[in-house]
Amino acid sequence: MKKIIFLAIAFCFVFGCKQANSLKTTDKTIMVGLAVGNRAPELAYSSPEGKIITLSSLRGKMVLIDFWASWCPPCRRENPEVVEIYEHFKDKKFTKGNGFTIYSVSCDKDRNAWINAIKTDNLMWENHVSDLKGWDSEAATIYKINEIPSNFLIDGDGIILAQNIRGQQFSLYLESLLVK
Repeated sequence: MKKIIFLAIAFCFVFGCKQANSLKTTDKTIMVGLAVGNRAPELAYSSPEGKIITLSSLRGKMVLIDFWASWCPPCRRENPEVVEIYEHFKDKKFTKGNGFTIYSVSCDKDRNAWINAIKTDNLMWENHVSDLKGWDSEAATIYKINEIPSNFLIDGDGIILAQNIRGQQFSLYLESLLVK
């Protein structure tokens, strides 16, 4: 067994092995994954109007991938703060993106409750998506979401910069990424 592992490592060293789920960029290979520094996995789900919105369609901007639900009290309590951060940073220029937006992924099953929460909480950005499967949400499964609210901040190239960052810490972090 040790001989097989040694041969596999030697083969990769000589011929070069790449991870199956990595993407080639101009300067280095970046793994698709959920750790800081990884490229965020693609998401493509329906808006309340039935339009498919892909995460990659937001490339070029700083994006908060925000997992939440209308039935989640902590999510609803956090929404006013998320709205405030969105309003403050949406038109700013960052070192790693031009502008800021939010890709809201709802873990709802009830379409009307989801739409009403968007309106009630004044979640004014356009990128609201859900497959309406609740905890069985494909997006939540891809991102290994076990509790909400949960979030990932990605840069304009789709690289994860932070996870579960909130409140003043989140605002200060965004401020540190602004073009000076």
